[in-house]
Amino acid sequence: MKIIIAPDSFKGSMTAQQISETLTMGMKSVFPEADYIQIPVADGGEGTVKTLVNITGGKIIPAKVSGPMGRSVDAYYGILGDQQTAVIEMAVASGITMVKKEERNPLYTTTYGTGELIRHALDQGIRKMMIGLGGSGTNDGGTGMAQALGIQFFDKKDQLIQDKMNGYLMGQVQRINMSSLHPKIKGCEVMVACDVDNLFSGPNGAARIYAPQKGADPEVVRILDDHLNRLAFIIKRDLGISINQLAGAGAAGGLGGGLVAFLNAKLQRGIEIILKHINFENTIRDADLIITGEGKIDETTLRGKTPLGIARMASRCNIPVIAIAGEVALTSDQIYNEGVDLLLSITNGPISETSAMAHAPELVRRCGERVARLIKMGQRLKKQ
Repeated sequence: MKIIIAPDSFKGSMTAQQISETLTMGMKSVFPEADYIQIPVADGGEGTVKTLVNITGGKIIPAKVSGPMGRSVDAYYGILGDQQTAVIEMAVASGITMVKKEERNPLYTTTYGTGELIRHALDQGIRKMMIGLGGSGTNDGGTGMAQALGIQFFDKKDQLIQDKMNGYLMGQVQRINMSSLHPKIKGCEVMVACDVDNLFSGPNGAARIYAPQKGADPEVVRILDDHLNRLAFIIKRDLGISINQLAGAGAAGGLGGGLVAFLNAKLQRGIEIILKHINFENTIRDADLIITGEGKIDETTLRGKTPLGIARMASRCNIPVIAIAGEVALTSDQIYNEGVDLLLSITNGPISETSAMAHAPELVRRCGERVARLIKMGQRLKKQ
């Protein structure tokens, strides 16, 4: 029996690699002779860099950049085994976890550090780039990232904005000058791994949907949405690029749209990019079962996160899928129509989130054992 174990991370609790190993341990207590293939994955968020670097035999490159509050931070990116492709997680330079709770206000956070990571990779001779947008602490429409790469923004008095761009300064932009953009970007293919389909602004836009999670009150949300809408207008006028109705442009506080507008990037489903890079479909063709999962399976999972992407590919290969989660919060059964055959929470009774995270390894191990016992029961039923 060949079993593929391909989970995403449980954010803040266990890495995808740790979950893969722990699930395998639990299943081996029932099926010690089975062939377990561990393929920890990610969809553009936490763990994307390390997952792809490990699978392709690449390397991690450290870099000191500006954090979301403008202070210097230690960040990194990956260069894959082909030595031509860089993988960047915006969260390691501009992520929400890097901002103290009492400081959280997306009017004043910046993606400048993400731009510095891109610049660093370009200076290493990189010709392909994958940028993951999960875990953002920003809402500057990608203007900070663009500024770090040489793009100039001018205010209503036609004065160059010298401070690092943020959600507030985004609203001061009157004119964009692209002439000083890093010259190597023209020869670089930029792919954006995006796991949401939100628009740049409006009711389903970056500010209204995600800014409250980053510390914005209703008035700040309104201001940010106005600023994003205005920036989209200026981008259309000055650059001839329309991003306001582009699905995924609102990812990471509008960084998705900014990457399209300023770097000619292509937005793609994060999990689809990852699975293609690791040749997942060929690996699973003769598998008997796939186990996937993520920390919380809810309605956003159905927009294209890891479990859904894996289930859809498995369905094409007629392979059954079990999805596990720290928390299951779906309000519909749609996931069962997408290729998932069984959905399980790792918990087996009432438990607080804090306790579940603290005991996650043991809960995951026990879940692996339960899955294996379900399979064993099915084998017995088949023989009857």
